[in-house]
Amino acid sequence: MIIDCHGHYTTVPAEMEAYRQSQLANLNNLAKGSIGITDDQIRESVEGAQIALQRERGTDLTFFSPRASAMAHHLGNPTANMYWAEHWNDLMYRVCALYPKNFIGVGMLPQFPGVEPKNCLKELERSVNELGFVGVNLNPDPSGAMWTEPPLSDRWWYPVYEKLVELDVPAMIHVSQSCNPNFHFTGAHYINADTTAFMQLLMSNVFKDFPTLKFLVPHGGGAVPYHWGRYRGLAQDNGWQSVPELMKNVFFDTCVYHYPGIRLLFDVVPTDNILFASEMVGAVRGIDPETGHYYDDTKRYVDALPDLSEATRRQVFEENALKLFSRARAKISG
Repeated sequence: MIIDCHGHYTTVPAEMEAYRQSQLANLNNLAKGSIGITDDQIRESVEGAQIALQRERGTDLTFFSPRASAMAHHLGNPTANMYWAEHWNDLMYRVCALYPKNFIGVGMLPQFPGVEPKNCLKELERSVNELGFVGVNLNPDPSGAMWTEPPLSDRWWYPVYEKLVELDVPAMIHVSQSCNPNFHFTGAHYINADTTAFMQLLMSNVFKDFPTLKFLVPHGGGAVPYHWGRYRGLAQDNGWQSVPELMKNVFFDTCVYHYPGIRLLFDVVPTDNILFASEMVGAVRGIDPETGHYYDDTKRYVDALPDLSEATRRQVFEENALKLFSRARAKISG
């Protein structure tokens, strides 16, 4: 089985965005309300996009979460964002129920700048225990590229970590929109956040306090693999945990959109820590004129690696995902 561990519902019907805009325009008179999306609309939105691409590119299953840019935690208020997360997670549940062989849900948390992460616990628990999701996306910067929250090493985040450990689910570190004009959201903010999160965790005692806590750092780990020696050296010079120690709890995906980048990732990062992913129909949707293939067809790059054994390919395409997202195995076998 080939599992894509990083997919977003980017082709969602327009009713979702209409709801959000109406909500943001009426923050002083909030009601949760409803969003009228039919099953047929859901089918139409994914069958010609994600499901068609699964068939074309030879992947079997996607761990599917709300559109990252739509999380927009810097907008709204705590109540609005709670409703927004609930609606998104309910919609993801419907998608996965319609296509259980194609998608398994990963949830969104109702974060808001300055509001303690413990505010997310109820929805985190509902996502896993009631909706059957196998993980969640955790935004280390709900301020939208202003970085006003404490770092991931801070006890501010510990209630979420405790719940993740209790539920035995990982979190993907994933930011959302940028309201800072210095940082384009997909071209800079996402990659900066991946790198920043890794550095925060390297400096921290988080995994001493939570030995079984697991994080997936997407987009190939940001700049980390390219600067692997820098992080190893900084850890050594400062007496922090070593990078190999950190990698017992931190994993990267293959959302890297050219072959040399994938080759670097596999040359540097242990294959135990690499999960296949494409984020297809995501940040980069076009065709690379140098190859004639879509940039986000990342399976093609992994397939082209000349020295991977079949056992290693199976590990990256399937086994690492089922190990990290441990709840997924029961859903697949069920």
